[in-house]
Amino acid sequence: MQPFTTLTSIAAPLIRENIDTDAIIPSREIKSVSKEGLADGLFAGWRYTAIDGREPDPAFILNQPDYADARILLGGGNFGCGSSREHAAWALAEYGFRAIVAPSFNPIFRGNCVRNGIVPVELPAEAIDRLIQSQAITIDLPAQRVEAPDGSSFAFPIEEEAKEMLLNGLDAIDLTLRLRDTIADFRATDRALHPWIYLS
Repeated sequence: MQPFTTLTSIAAPLIRENIDTDAIIPSREIKSVSKEGLADGLFAGWRYTAIDGREPDPAFILNQPDYADARILLGGGNFGCGSSREHAAWALAEYGFRAIVAPSFNPIFRGNCVRNGIVPVELPAEAIDRLIQSQAITIDLPAQRVEAPDGSSFAFPIEEEAKEMLLNGLDAIDLTLRLRDTIADFRATDRALHPWIYLS
């Protein structure tokens, strides 16, 4: 994954409560188990005027020219609720989003974001309302702050392991492999104690 330190970007406001994973990537848009090819189906039920078509709905925020290069998404509370499908995070990442700012996240979706290089920024709704007025905002992960051009600055919480993963571009497998020597030592000791468990 690509490491995340700071990002300054237009933030697209999609302020709806309880945006679920089926709205983020409808099941009909999931045609493989790959992380690729999902961006076109992101918010397909809202982005396009017909369920089976690809005519952009000009009223939808991501179809508006001012937000064409947005890499930050502003959302409502309980973002990513519904099923645990990781495809939702895959679609957001492939589309180009590197951070989502919302008052709260579904815990499974929050974890999926971290494992796919998307920073889940939790801020009160009042702070998000102020950020909507900004041309661009900056997310500073090392400082755990969101800054607006008018000088407003908001602190956000993030777990230490999640922060480490995002800062270093690590997924869960990478974290495990950092313990490679410890795992090898354990296996060597365990093999001596329980040789019958191991294939020769």
